[in-house]
Amino acid sequence: MNSRILAAVLLILLAALPFIAQATGQSALLSLASRILIYGMAAASLNFVLGYGGMVSFGHAAFFGIGGYVVGILYHHADTETLFWGFIPGTTQMLITLPAAILVSGAFAAAIGALSLRTGGVQFIMITLAFAQMLFFLFVSLKTYGGEDGIIVRRTNELPFLNTRDRAVMYWVVLAITVAFALGLRRLTKSSFGTVISGIRQNERRMAALGIPAYRYKLFAFILSGMGAGLAGALMVNVLRFASPDMMHWTKSGELMIMVILGGVGTLVGPFLGAAALLSLESVLASWSEHWPLAMGLILLVVVLGTRGGLMALVTRLTGGRK
Repeated sequence: MNSRILAAVLLILLAALPFIAQATGQSALLSLASRILIYGMAAASLNFVLGYGGMVSFGHAAFFGIGGYVVGILYHHADTETLFWGFIPGTTQMLITLPAAILVSGAFAAAIGALSLRTGGVQFIMITLAFAQMLFFLFVSLKTYGGEDGIIVRRTNELPFLNTRDRAVMYWVVLAITVAFALGLRRLTKSSFGTVISGIRQNERRMAALGIPAYRYKLFAFILSGMGAGLAGALMVNVLRFASPDMMHWTKSGELMIMVILGGVGTLVGPFLGAAALLSLESVLASWSEHWPLAMGLILLVVVLGTRGGLMALVTRLTGGRK
């Protein structure tokens, strides 16, 4: 089947999911699907620097959490009618909170990337991890915003002409943003910028010899990746109505890394497949036994070793080598 036809069929099924969930009485499907789409965006953002740029970041949960906390903090100040830093008013308008989350996450990514990208290899991994943990403990210490208990967002951010409190409407909003994000990411990876990033991953010295400033390109890619993770975090808080420092913990970075590896490193659809597989397995196995992490680990091990390239490689082989 043509890939465009397959994508169109999949999109129609995803758009019809609220009706399917209502007909089957499986209302929890909407929450699971929303989380899969959001985590897929976060994992795809990490995959852009990992799979395409060769930068193994173990601190991307920091940008995911920052995006979520931007929504939570703006809601807190809107609810308490106070000013952030004495001059920034709170808001519950999604057209403001989402761009704010993207910009703030991008600013943090610029600061962290500017320092960490001066190193490489294990040093880069450890520096990104250290920055993420510093931010985690910072937000744990902020008692104004709930400390380690986090912030409860009692109302989903508002959109003009839409009732975002309706779970189906919020799901469609997440789906629309995910589609736009995936199309933008595809365009980015196919662009000259994406080609340069891939070239730097393959041979940075050769690209530098051609006169390409590798550091500048890698930093810009890191910033874009952080902005994507921040957008995902902001949407997650809108869906769950809760922001917590756990969104920034190193284990969350590990989950995103597992999604990328499970789905397929360096592929566009792979991170979304990895997110779907990981969250679905977690949901099913947790309902069977309290020892589900052991079964999860064994299944992931078999998939990663058996597919040799993640789920995307398996799909490619099953479809006769057509991506």
